[in-house]
Amino acid sequence: MNANEPKEHQDFIRQAVQRDRDAGKHGGRVHTRFPPEPNGYLHIGHAKSICLNFGIARQFGGKCNLRFDDTNPLAEEQEYVDAIMDDIRWLGFQWDELHFASDWFDRLWDDCVRLVKSGKAYVDQLDPRKLRELRGDWFQPGADSPYRDRPVEANLELLERMRKGEFADGEYVVRAKIDMAHPNTNLRDPAMYRIRHARHHRTGDRWCVYPMYDWAHGQNDSYEGITHSICTLEFEDHRPLYEWFIESLGIHAPQQIEFARLNLTYTVLSKRKLLQLVKEKLVDGWDDPRMPTIRGMRRRGVTPEALRAFCEHIGISKFNSVHEIELLEHFLRDDLNRICKRRLAVLDPIELVLTDWPTGKVDLVDALENPEDPSAGSRQVPFTGRLLVERDDFRDPAPKKWFRLAIGQEVRLRYGYFVTVHSIERDAQGNVVRLLATHDPRTRGGNSPEGKKVKGTIHWVAQEHAIDAEVRLYDRLFAVADPNDVPAGKDWKEFLNPNSLATRTVSKLEPSLAQAKPGERFQFERLGYFIADDRDGRPGALVFNRTVALKDSWSKLEKKLGPEE
Repeated sequence: MNANEPKEHQDFIRQAVQRDRDAGKHGGRVHTRFPPEPNGYLHIGHAKSICLNFGIARQFGGKCNLRFDDTNPLAEEQEYVDAIMDDIRWLGFQWDELHFASDWFDRLWDDCVRLVKSGKAYVDQLDPRKLRELRGDWFQPGADSPYRDRPVEANLELLERMRKGEFADGEYVVRAKIDMAHPNTNLRDPAMYRIRHARHHRTGDRWCVYPMYDWAHGQNDSYEGITHSICTLEFEDHRPLYEWFIESLGIHAPQQIEFARLNLTYTVLSKRKLLQLVKEKLVDGWDDPRMPTIRGMRRRGVTPEALRAFCEHIGISKFNSVHEIELLEHFLRDDLNRICKRRLAVLDPIELVLTDWPTGKVDLVDALENPEDPSAGSRQVPFTGRLLVERDDFRDPAPKKWFRLAIGQEVRLRYGYFVTVHSIERDAQGNVVRLLATHDPRTRGGNSPEGKKVKGTIHWVAQEHAIDAEVRLYDRLFAVADPNDVPAGKDWKEFLNPNSLATRTVSKLEPSLAQAKPGERFQFERLGYFIADDRDGRPGALVFNRTVALKDSWSKLEKKLGPEE
């Protein structure tokens, strides 16, 4: 089986595609599409759909189109078109054909006229409130509009006047004539066109009537020769309408198949809610690294490989479920561990002075670039008698099972030497400001002499050689696992995590990081994976964003032991 053939075990969508191809349906072709509306930025939920649609096309040797559903000129902008194309390429995919719903406006209008002429559509002038009343609901059938049986000639005249711009927004709509008593409310004479005097980002002022999504969706699929129209579950009830329009027009019929959208703990994916976060400045824009947008995830340092692996792992289902964000973090750590160079950085520094270190001596110690990749080699890092270590790596008194710095306890400095703190200095308020220690010259490189063992290893930087940087520690945006399900009377924004961003402005980094390029990723040893920010950072004023923390065995142990131990 070659790389373009489907795998042996397939999800239900790929099984359906395989059956259609084996049966020679659509001439054995496979042609999918990804159809975003350019009214915002893509998020991780879109990533699942992108991977599915483009992935199926790749797997079956077919094609995948990118089509922008630009039928609402009030909400859509070229900025979003450009961003969406960039994000798809970043994710690792390239479309075979590029289309816009607006490419088909003339043909859609002509098909609308065809339905009116055949008596399957009409022009309605009910006001929106009355239209909603007559529509009914899931428990009560709707009622016919008094304009439903308007003569075809009168409908055609109104259509022409609508297109010429003679009526105000909302004054008239075009509706399909199906069944106002149908149990599926989507088939109760749905709207096909509405009047909207607004400038379109591509067609300008040429149109003042714009197609509704349900009208444009299926026809656009058909015009492009799509074979499998893959949608999320909320479109399942719309499928009979999709098929009714295509059958009524007698055009090529793609197969619509629905799947469950992606839901993630500690995350909201509603465009409306994400827009609120941005507009109310609860986040720092659409590319805030806490946002689930692809822009935000890119800026945080998420890799396209990890995102694709996550989407492949969770698979495709017919049932809505919520996936743990820890699973995404697992794939992210796995990829970053493989590709990232290691660096030393101290985020909350306290001074460690080696009182037995020769004055002025600088020792260049070898540090591995990436232990997972022996071919990456090593670099040299300056080591001196005045070092900086993490404040949280020292305790006085030391708790049970504490293997880091404490008075009288020997610890390995990564790539450096074994050191033992013998005394401390405090300020007037009693805070520890300096640690005084001695080193074992036999342990250069962090190696243990025969018979000598230490359990703790910590990181450091040489004070005189360290560079300054701002480090941003990002955590989950929400403090609850399901911010979409909040108690009655509560606002979902009340559950934002107040600690989702912690900024370290006094961080000190090894000198090689002065050459970090925007977007370059590193593992800061013992701290996590970080990326050089490409928006706020600049040479001489570096900013690093934490992508994901390393697993912290001590934190788990500390919680287990409790404060009394």
